[in-house]
Amino acid sequence: MASFAERLLDWYAQNGRKDLPWQQDTTPYRVWVSEIMLQQTQVATVIPYYLRFMQSFPTIVSLADAPIDAVLEHWSGLGYYARARNLHKAASVVRDTHHGEFPETFDEVIVLPGIGRSTAGAILALSGNQRHAILDGNVKRVLARFHAIDGWPGKTSVANLLWEKAERHTPDKHVAAYTQAIMDLGATLCTRSKPACNKCPMIGDCAAHAAGRETDFPGKKPRKAKPQKSTVMVLALCNEDLYLERRPPSGIWGGLWSLPELADADELENWVATKFAARAEGIESWPSLRHSFSHFDLDIMPLTVRIEAGSRTVSDTDDGRWYAYGDPSTVGLAAPVSKLIQKLNDERINNPDMNAKRNF
Repeated sequence: MASFAERLLDWYAQNGRKDLPWQQDTTPYRVWVSEIMLQQTQVATVIPYYLRFMQSFPTIVSLADAPIDAVLEHWSGLGYYARARNLHKAASVVRDTHHGEFPETFDEVIVLPGIGRSTAGAILALSGNQRHAILDGNVKRVLARFHAIDGWPGKTSVANLLWEKAERHTPDKHVAAYTQAIMDLGATLCTRSKPACNKCPMIGDCAAHAAGRETDFPGKKPRKAKPQKSTVMVLALCNEDLYLERRPPSGIWGGLWSLPELADADELENWVATKFAARAEGIESWPSLRHSFSHFDLDIMPLTVRIEAGSRTVSDTDDGRWYAYGDPSTVGLAAPVSKLIQKLNDERINNPDMNAKRNF
């Protein structure tokens, strides 16, 4: 019987994906950006972001030289923003340490910010045909099912066993095709639910299929109750501008522009007085908005408040700025902030007389 790699390569030659944007010119930079974007994000979602990102930042140096706000603006809506910050940091390292050329050895690549063992291997395998095993989510699922490996892959002992299998199956030749093939198999056939086993080239000796337990592998992460948090977001308006504050560099929405937050709606008047030396006028509350993160749910209570133009005492700084919310976005915005800004614009369009009266 043909080996695991041989069967997979034969299947890929007939059925694999070969027209994805990052497959058309497999430079290390283009592959790297795609691999970072594809972490925890579906291909269909990534494609438009990738095309726009590469158009704006066609080289590593152009990415390194760009302000972080521009990078985050291109990432807005894609989530997991630490990926974008690390991509920008790593591009600066490559520019300053490697003369703008992406390094070619595993040891040099893996130390770049945001790049782990699997990502480093994928970049070098896909762009340079170097022999490195990978173990992303799709590959974990394929190998866990093929070998019926019990347990959650986040557990060290299970991960080590999966890495052992990944190393064993990775061929010495045609590594780029094999790497793409095993990712494609997991993404298109060996899916989380309803795997298409009848189309899989591994059906003959897949241990999970033989036992009729395909969806038991890989093991699930132990469940914990998802905590719920709440916050008040302030939409402070002055004429056509909205006051925004930059988030801290780490944590949720790190480095993005967001709305000021209060623990309680009763704090609003005091916040306005302290921030703008003004009275809070025309306060309105909007329906709560829930934003879900992987580790908790956040219930947002939006409050709009109008600030008199003469009281606009806060100038643009690194941490706060007045933002012309009716103009196209030029900064990285947290996803719920984008939704609330869209609501502001919809209200202005749908109620022009009311907005003029309010001096929005």
